[in-house]
Parts: sequence; C-alpha cells; structure tokens
Amino acid sequence: MSTNQEKLKALQDKLALVAQGGGQKRIDKQHASGKYTARERLELLFDAGTFTEISQFIHHRCTYFDMDKKEIPGDGVVTGYGYIDGRLVYAYAEDFTVEGGSLGEMHAYKICQVQEMALKMGAPVIGMNDSGGARIQEGIDALSGFGAIFMNNTKASGVIPQISVIMGPCAGGAVYSPALTDFVFMVKQTSNMFITGPSVIKSVIGEEVTAEELGGADTHSTISGVTHFACEDERDCIAKIKKLLSFIPGNNMEDAPYVDPDDDPTRQDEGLNVIVPDDGNASYDMLDVIISCVDDGELFQIMETYAQNMITGFARMDGQTVGIVANQPKFLAGCLDINASVKAARFIRFCDAFNIPLVTFVDVPGFLPGTTQEHGGIIRHGAKMLYAYCEATVPKVTVVVRKAYGGAYIGMCSRNLGADMVFAWPMAEIAVLGAEGAANIIFRHDPDKEAKKREYEKEFQTPYKAAEHGYVDCIIEPKETRTHIIKALAMLVSKREDKPSKKHGNIPL
Repeated sequence: MSTNQEKLKALQDKLALVAQGGGQKRIDKQHASGKYTARERLELLFDAGTFTEISQFIHHRCTYFDMDKKEIPGDGVVTGYGYIDGRLVYAYAEDFTVEGGSLGEMHAYKICQVQEMALKMGAPVIGMNDSGGARIQEGIDALSGFGAIFMNNTKASGVIPQISVIMGPCAGGAVYSPALTDFVFMVKQTSNMFITGPSVIKSVIGEEVTAEELGGADTHSTISGVTHFACEDERDCIAKIKKLLSFIPGNNMEDAPYVDPDDDPTRQDEGLNVIVPDDGNASYDMLDVIISCVDDGELFQIMETYAQNMITGFARMDGQTVGIVANQPKFLAGCLDINASVKAARFIRFCDAFNIPLVTFVDVPGFLPGTTQEHGGIIRHGAKMLYAYCEATVPKVTVVVRKAYGGAYIGMCSRNLGADMVFAWPMAEIAVLGAEGAANIIFRHDPDKEAKKREYEKEFQTPYKAAEHGYVDCIIEPKETRTHIIKALAMLVSKREDKPSKKHGNIPL
C-alpha cells in the first residue's frame, strides 16, 4: 500500500470511529430509551444528502482525572450545516452516547463555531440538546463554554431565528441557552429541563418530585411556558421544526417565504355573520374565526396548550406569512392575565424582529381581576404586551370581533398602540366598561337605572362611537373579514416607520 493510500485509509478509519460515537452498545441503549442518536436526528432534519459535518476531529484538552487518557469522539457534539426544504440551516446535536453529551471547553467551541457561522451567513441555527450537563472534570472551562454560548445566543437574537430542541436531559446552566432562543421544542416522556434536579431538591428542601413532573414536556408546555411545543416523539418533533421553518425568514433582512396561494383572497364565509352569540356572556371558539380567514384554514399555533385564553400562531394570508394574536373567549372569557400577556408579548416581538405582519383578533372583556393576578404583577406583565405592540413597526391589522373594554381594548393593538388598520364587526362593543358596570357607576343613584343602562348600551356599547372618533377605520360584515385583511396587508406592504434613535428601550421585564 502506498503512503497516500495509507493516509486515505487512516482518514477513513478516523471518520468511521467518530461516526460510531460512543459505540454500538451505547447506541443500542439510546434506541432502547426511545431516542435517536445525534446523527440520526440530523439525518431526519436535513434534506437527504445535504448535511455537512464540521470539526469532527476536535479533541478535548483536559488532563485532570486521567482525562488525557480518554477519547471522546467529536467531543460529544455533532455540528454542521445543510439544507431544509432547500434553505440553508446550521445545526448542532449533542451526542448522549459520548460521555453523556457532557459539555466541555471544545464541545462549547464547536457549538459557538456553528452559531457564529450562522450569524455571518444569515441562516437559522438549530440546537439539539441531549446532555448530562457540564463536564465536571473540566471545571471552570466548561462553565466558560456555557457563557460563550449564551453570549452568542444574545448576539444572534433578532438577527437569525434560533431554535432549541430538547431531546433528553437538559439541566443546570444548560437550560439557559434554550431559554435565550426563539422557540423551544420538547419530546414527551424522554426530555426534561430544570435548574435543579429531583435528587438535589429532595436533599435540600425535602420535596419529592419526578423528573417528568418537575421539568417534562407537559409541565413546561402547560404550566411554566418554558417550551413552545410538546411533541409526541422525535419524528413528530422534527416534522414540527420543519413546519415552523416554512413560515419564517432566514434572517431579519429577509421576508418570510411566500407560498403561491390556491385560496381565493375574496372568499367569504356566511358562517362568520352568525358565529358571535346574541348573549354577550356566551362563548364561542375564536379559532373558527381565524381558520375561516387564513389561507386553507391553516394555523400553526405557538404555545398551544399554555395560557389558552390567548391564541398565537403563524398563518398565511394570500400566500404571505402573518403572525396571529387573538383572545380566546372559550378560556377565562378571553381575559388578559399574566401568562397570556407574556405569551403574546414574546410572540409579537419575534414577528416584529423578522418582518412578519401582525393580525390581531379582539374579544376581550378586560384584565383578569383578583389578588393572584395583582400580587403576581399583572401591571408589570401586562405592560410587556403593550410595549411589544407599541415597539413593533411591521404592518399591524386589528379586527374587533366582539368585546373590547377598557385597558384591555387599548392593549390588544388599538389605534393608539400603532394599529395601521382597525376593522370592527357590527356586533363589536368598544367601551370603557360593559353596560352593567358603566350603569352601576354613572347611574348608581338614578331610580331609572335599568332604562338608562339600555340607553347606554344602545349608544356606547357599539363600534360606531369609536368609528366616529377615528379609532376604527371600517365597520365590516364578518363574512368579508378575510378580504379586508388581505387588502389591508397589500396596502401596507411598503410600510416604513422610523423610531427615535436609542441604544434600546427598557421593556418592563
């Protein structure tokens, strides 16, 4: 064998060793726990044959605790780039079969390298987390690696989409990188996130809790709001990632992908004319309204099972991606509370950062009352949503479907919060208070209070006063809502809005 052939053979052997990760025994164990390996996940994620792995031969530099005698292929993480539906995307996947996917100095270096390449090229970055956490043997160097990743997350925020995928354990400092990114996916039963694990919690405060109860996908998608998607399995998770990418641009200088529509922009739905109940206290499903208005009835919900009194998600209107924000009367009567306000604010800011127009459907009786909300900081948290709408310069279209009362009316993208076009249905009720509450204040000493209440309702609990004062642009037939929104978005496509020069605002965090 010639010298060159020997070198080629050596390369092939080294690549095969890296590709094998932690070895077949650990790969089998990974499969037995219902999980794919890092490379299998990347293979499922990227278009066939397009993923290019980089930095395969990175080697750790730790000499403590006999680490200099230990081989850690790829230092426990697979990094690279490829194409998803023909679009450039960068990714890293921690390999639990190699040293438990633990993060050391060079492991972090590889992640940072991919983050920085994605930022330079203006492409999304996807991180697949499956790790036992910091590599303790590397001490402060491992912690430094986390810090470098967090810094890159922050630099990239609002510039390129960042997606975190939790496909195994993610604990301690490792959870903060996903928390800094735009979207977090988790897999039911096989992934968890927490700052402090169950065993430490038990030893410190005596509380007993399972890993799933503490930080599983269901917990974080319904209670904490840490994750945006709780997926049934890893294939479902990867399918949802691809779906999300289809709605969003590669960076903040691009528009979202346009899809040739096969849904008539002038389509009307007679059902919308009768969807709102005559009884103002009766509920209906706002999803029916949204699905009727968007292309092909397709809404990709974000945080679907968290703060269900607020709907957020992506859809298309005449082929153009829009961000949908809507009150849901089926839950808490559509009131704004702490969780709904934060959910909406986060979504609004993403849409504004990535040039996605906002369409808001309003049916809100007010902010949720009570000591739990007040003591929990509803004033501060509600202000986040107000701030997000005020700050957003993308096209903003608002449709008042039914109730729009008081401060909640203002907060749901009213004219004064920068709505470019405000439509209202004829059954809309735009007022400071509902008729009952208003009558109890204005006419509390009037013996003819009931008659005055009916007069107030007829005169003020309508969209017409708001239209007379310029706060509503058009009062429309519900069945024509889709057409009016599409026309407004077409008119707003060239919108430009300059804000005062400043380093950044101080959102009420």
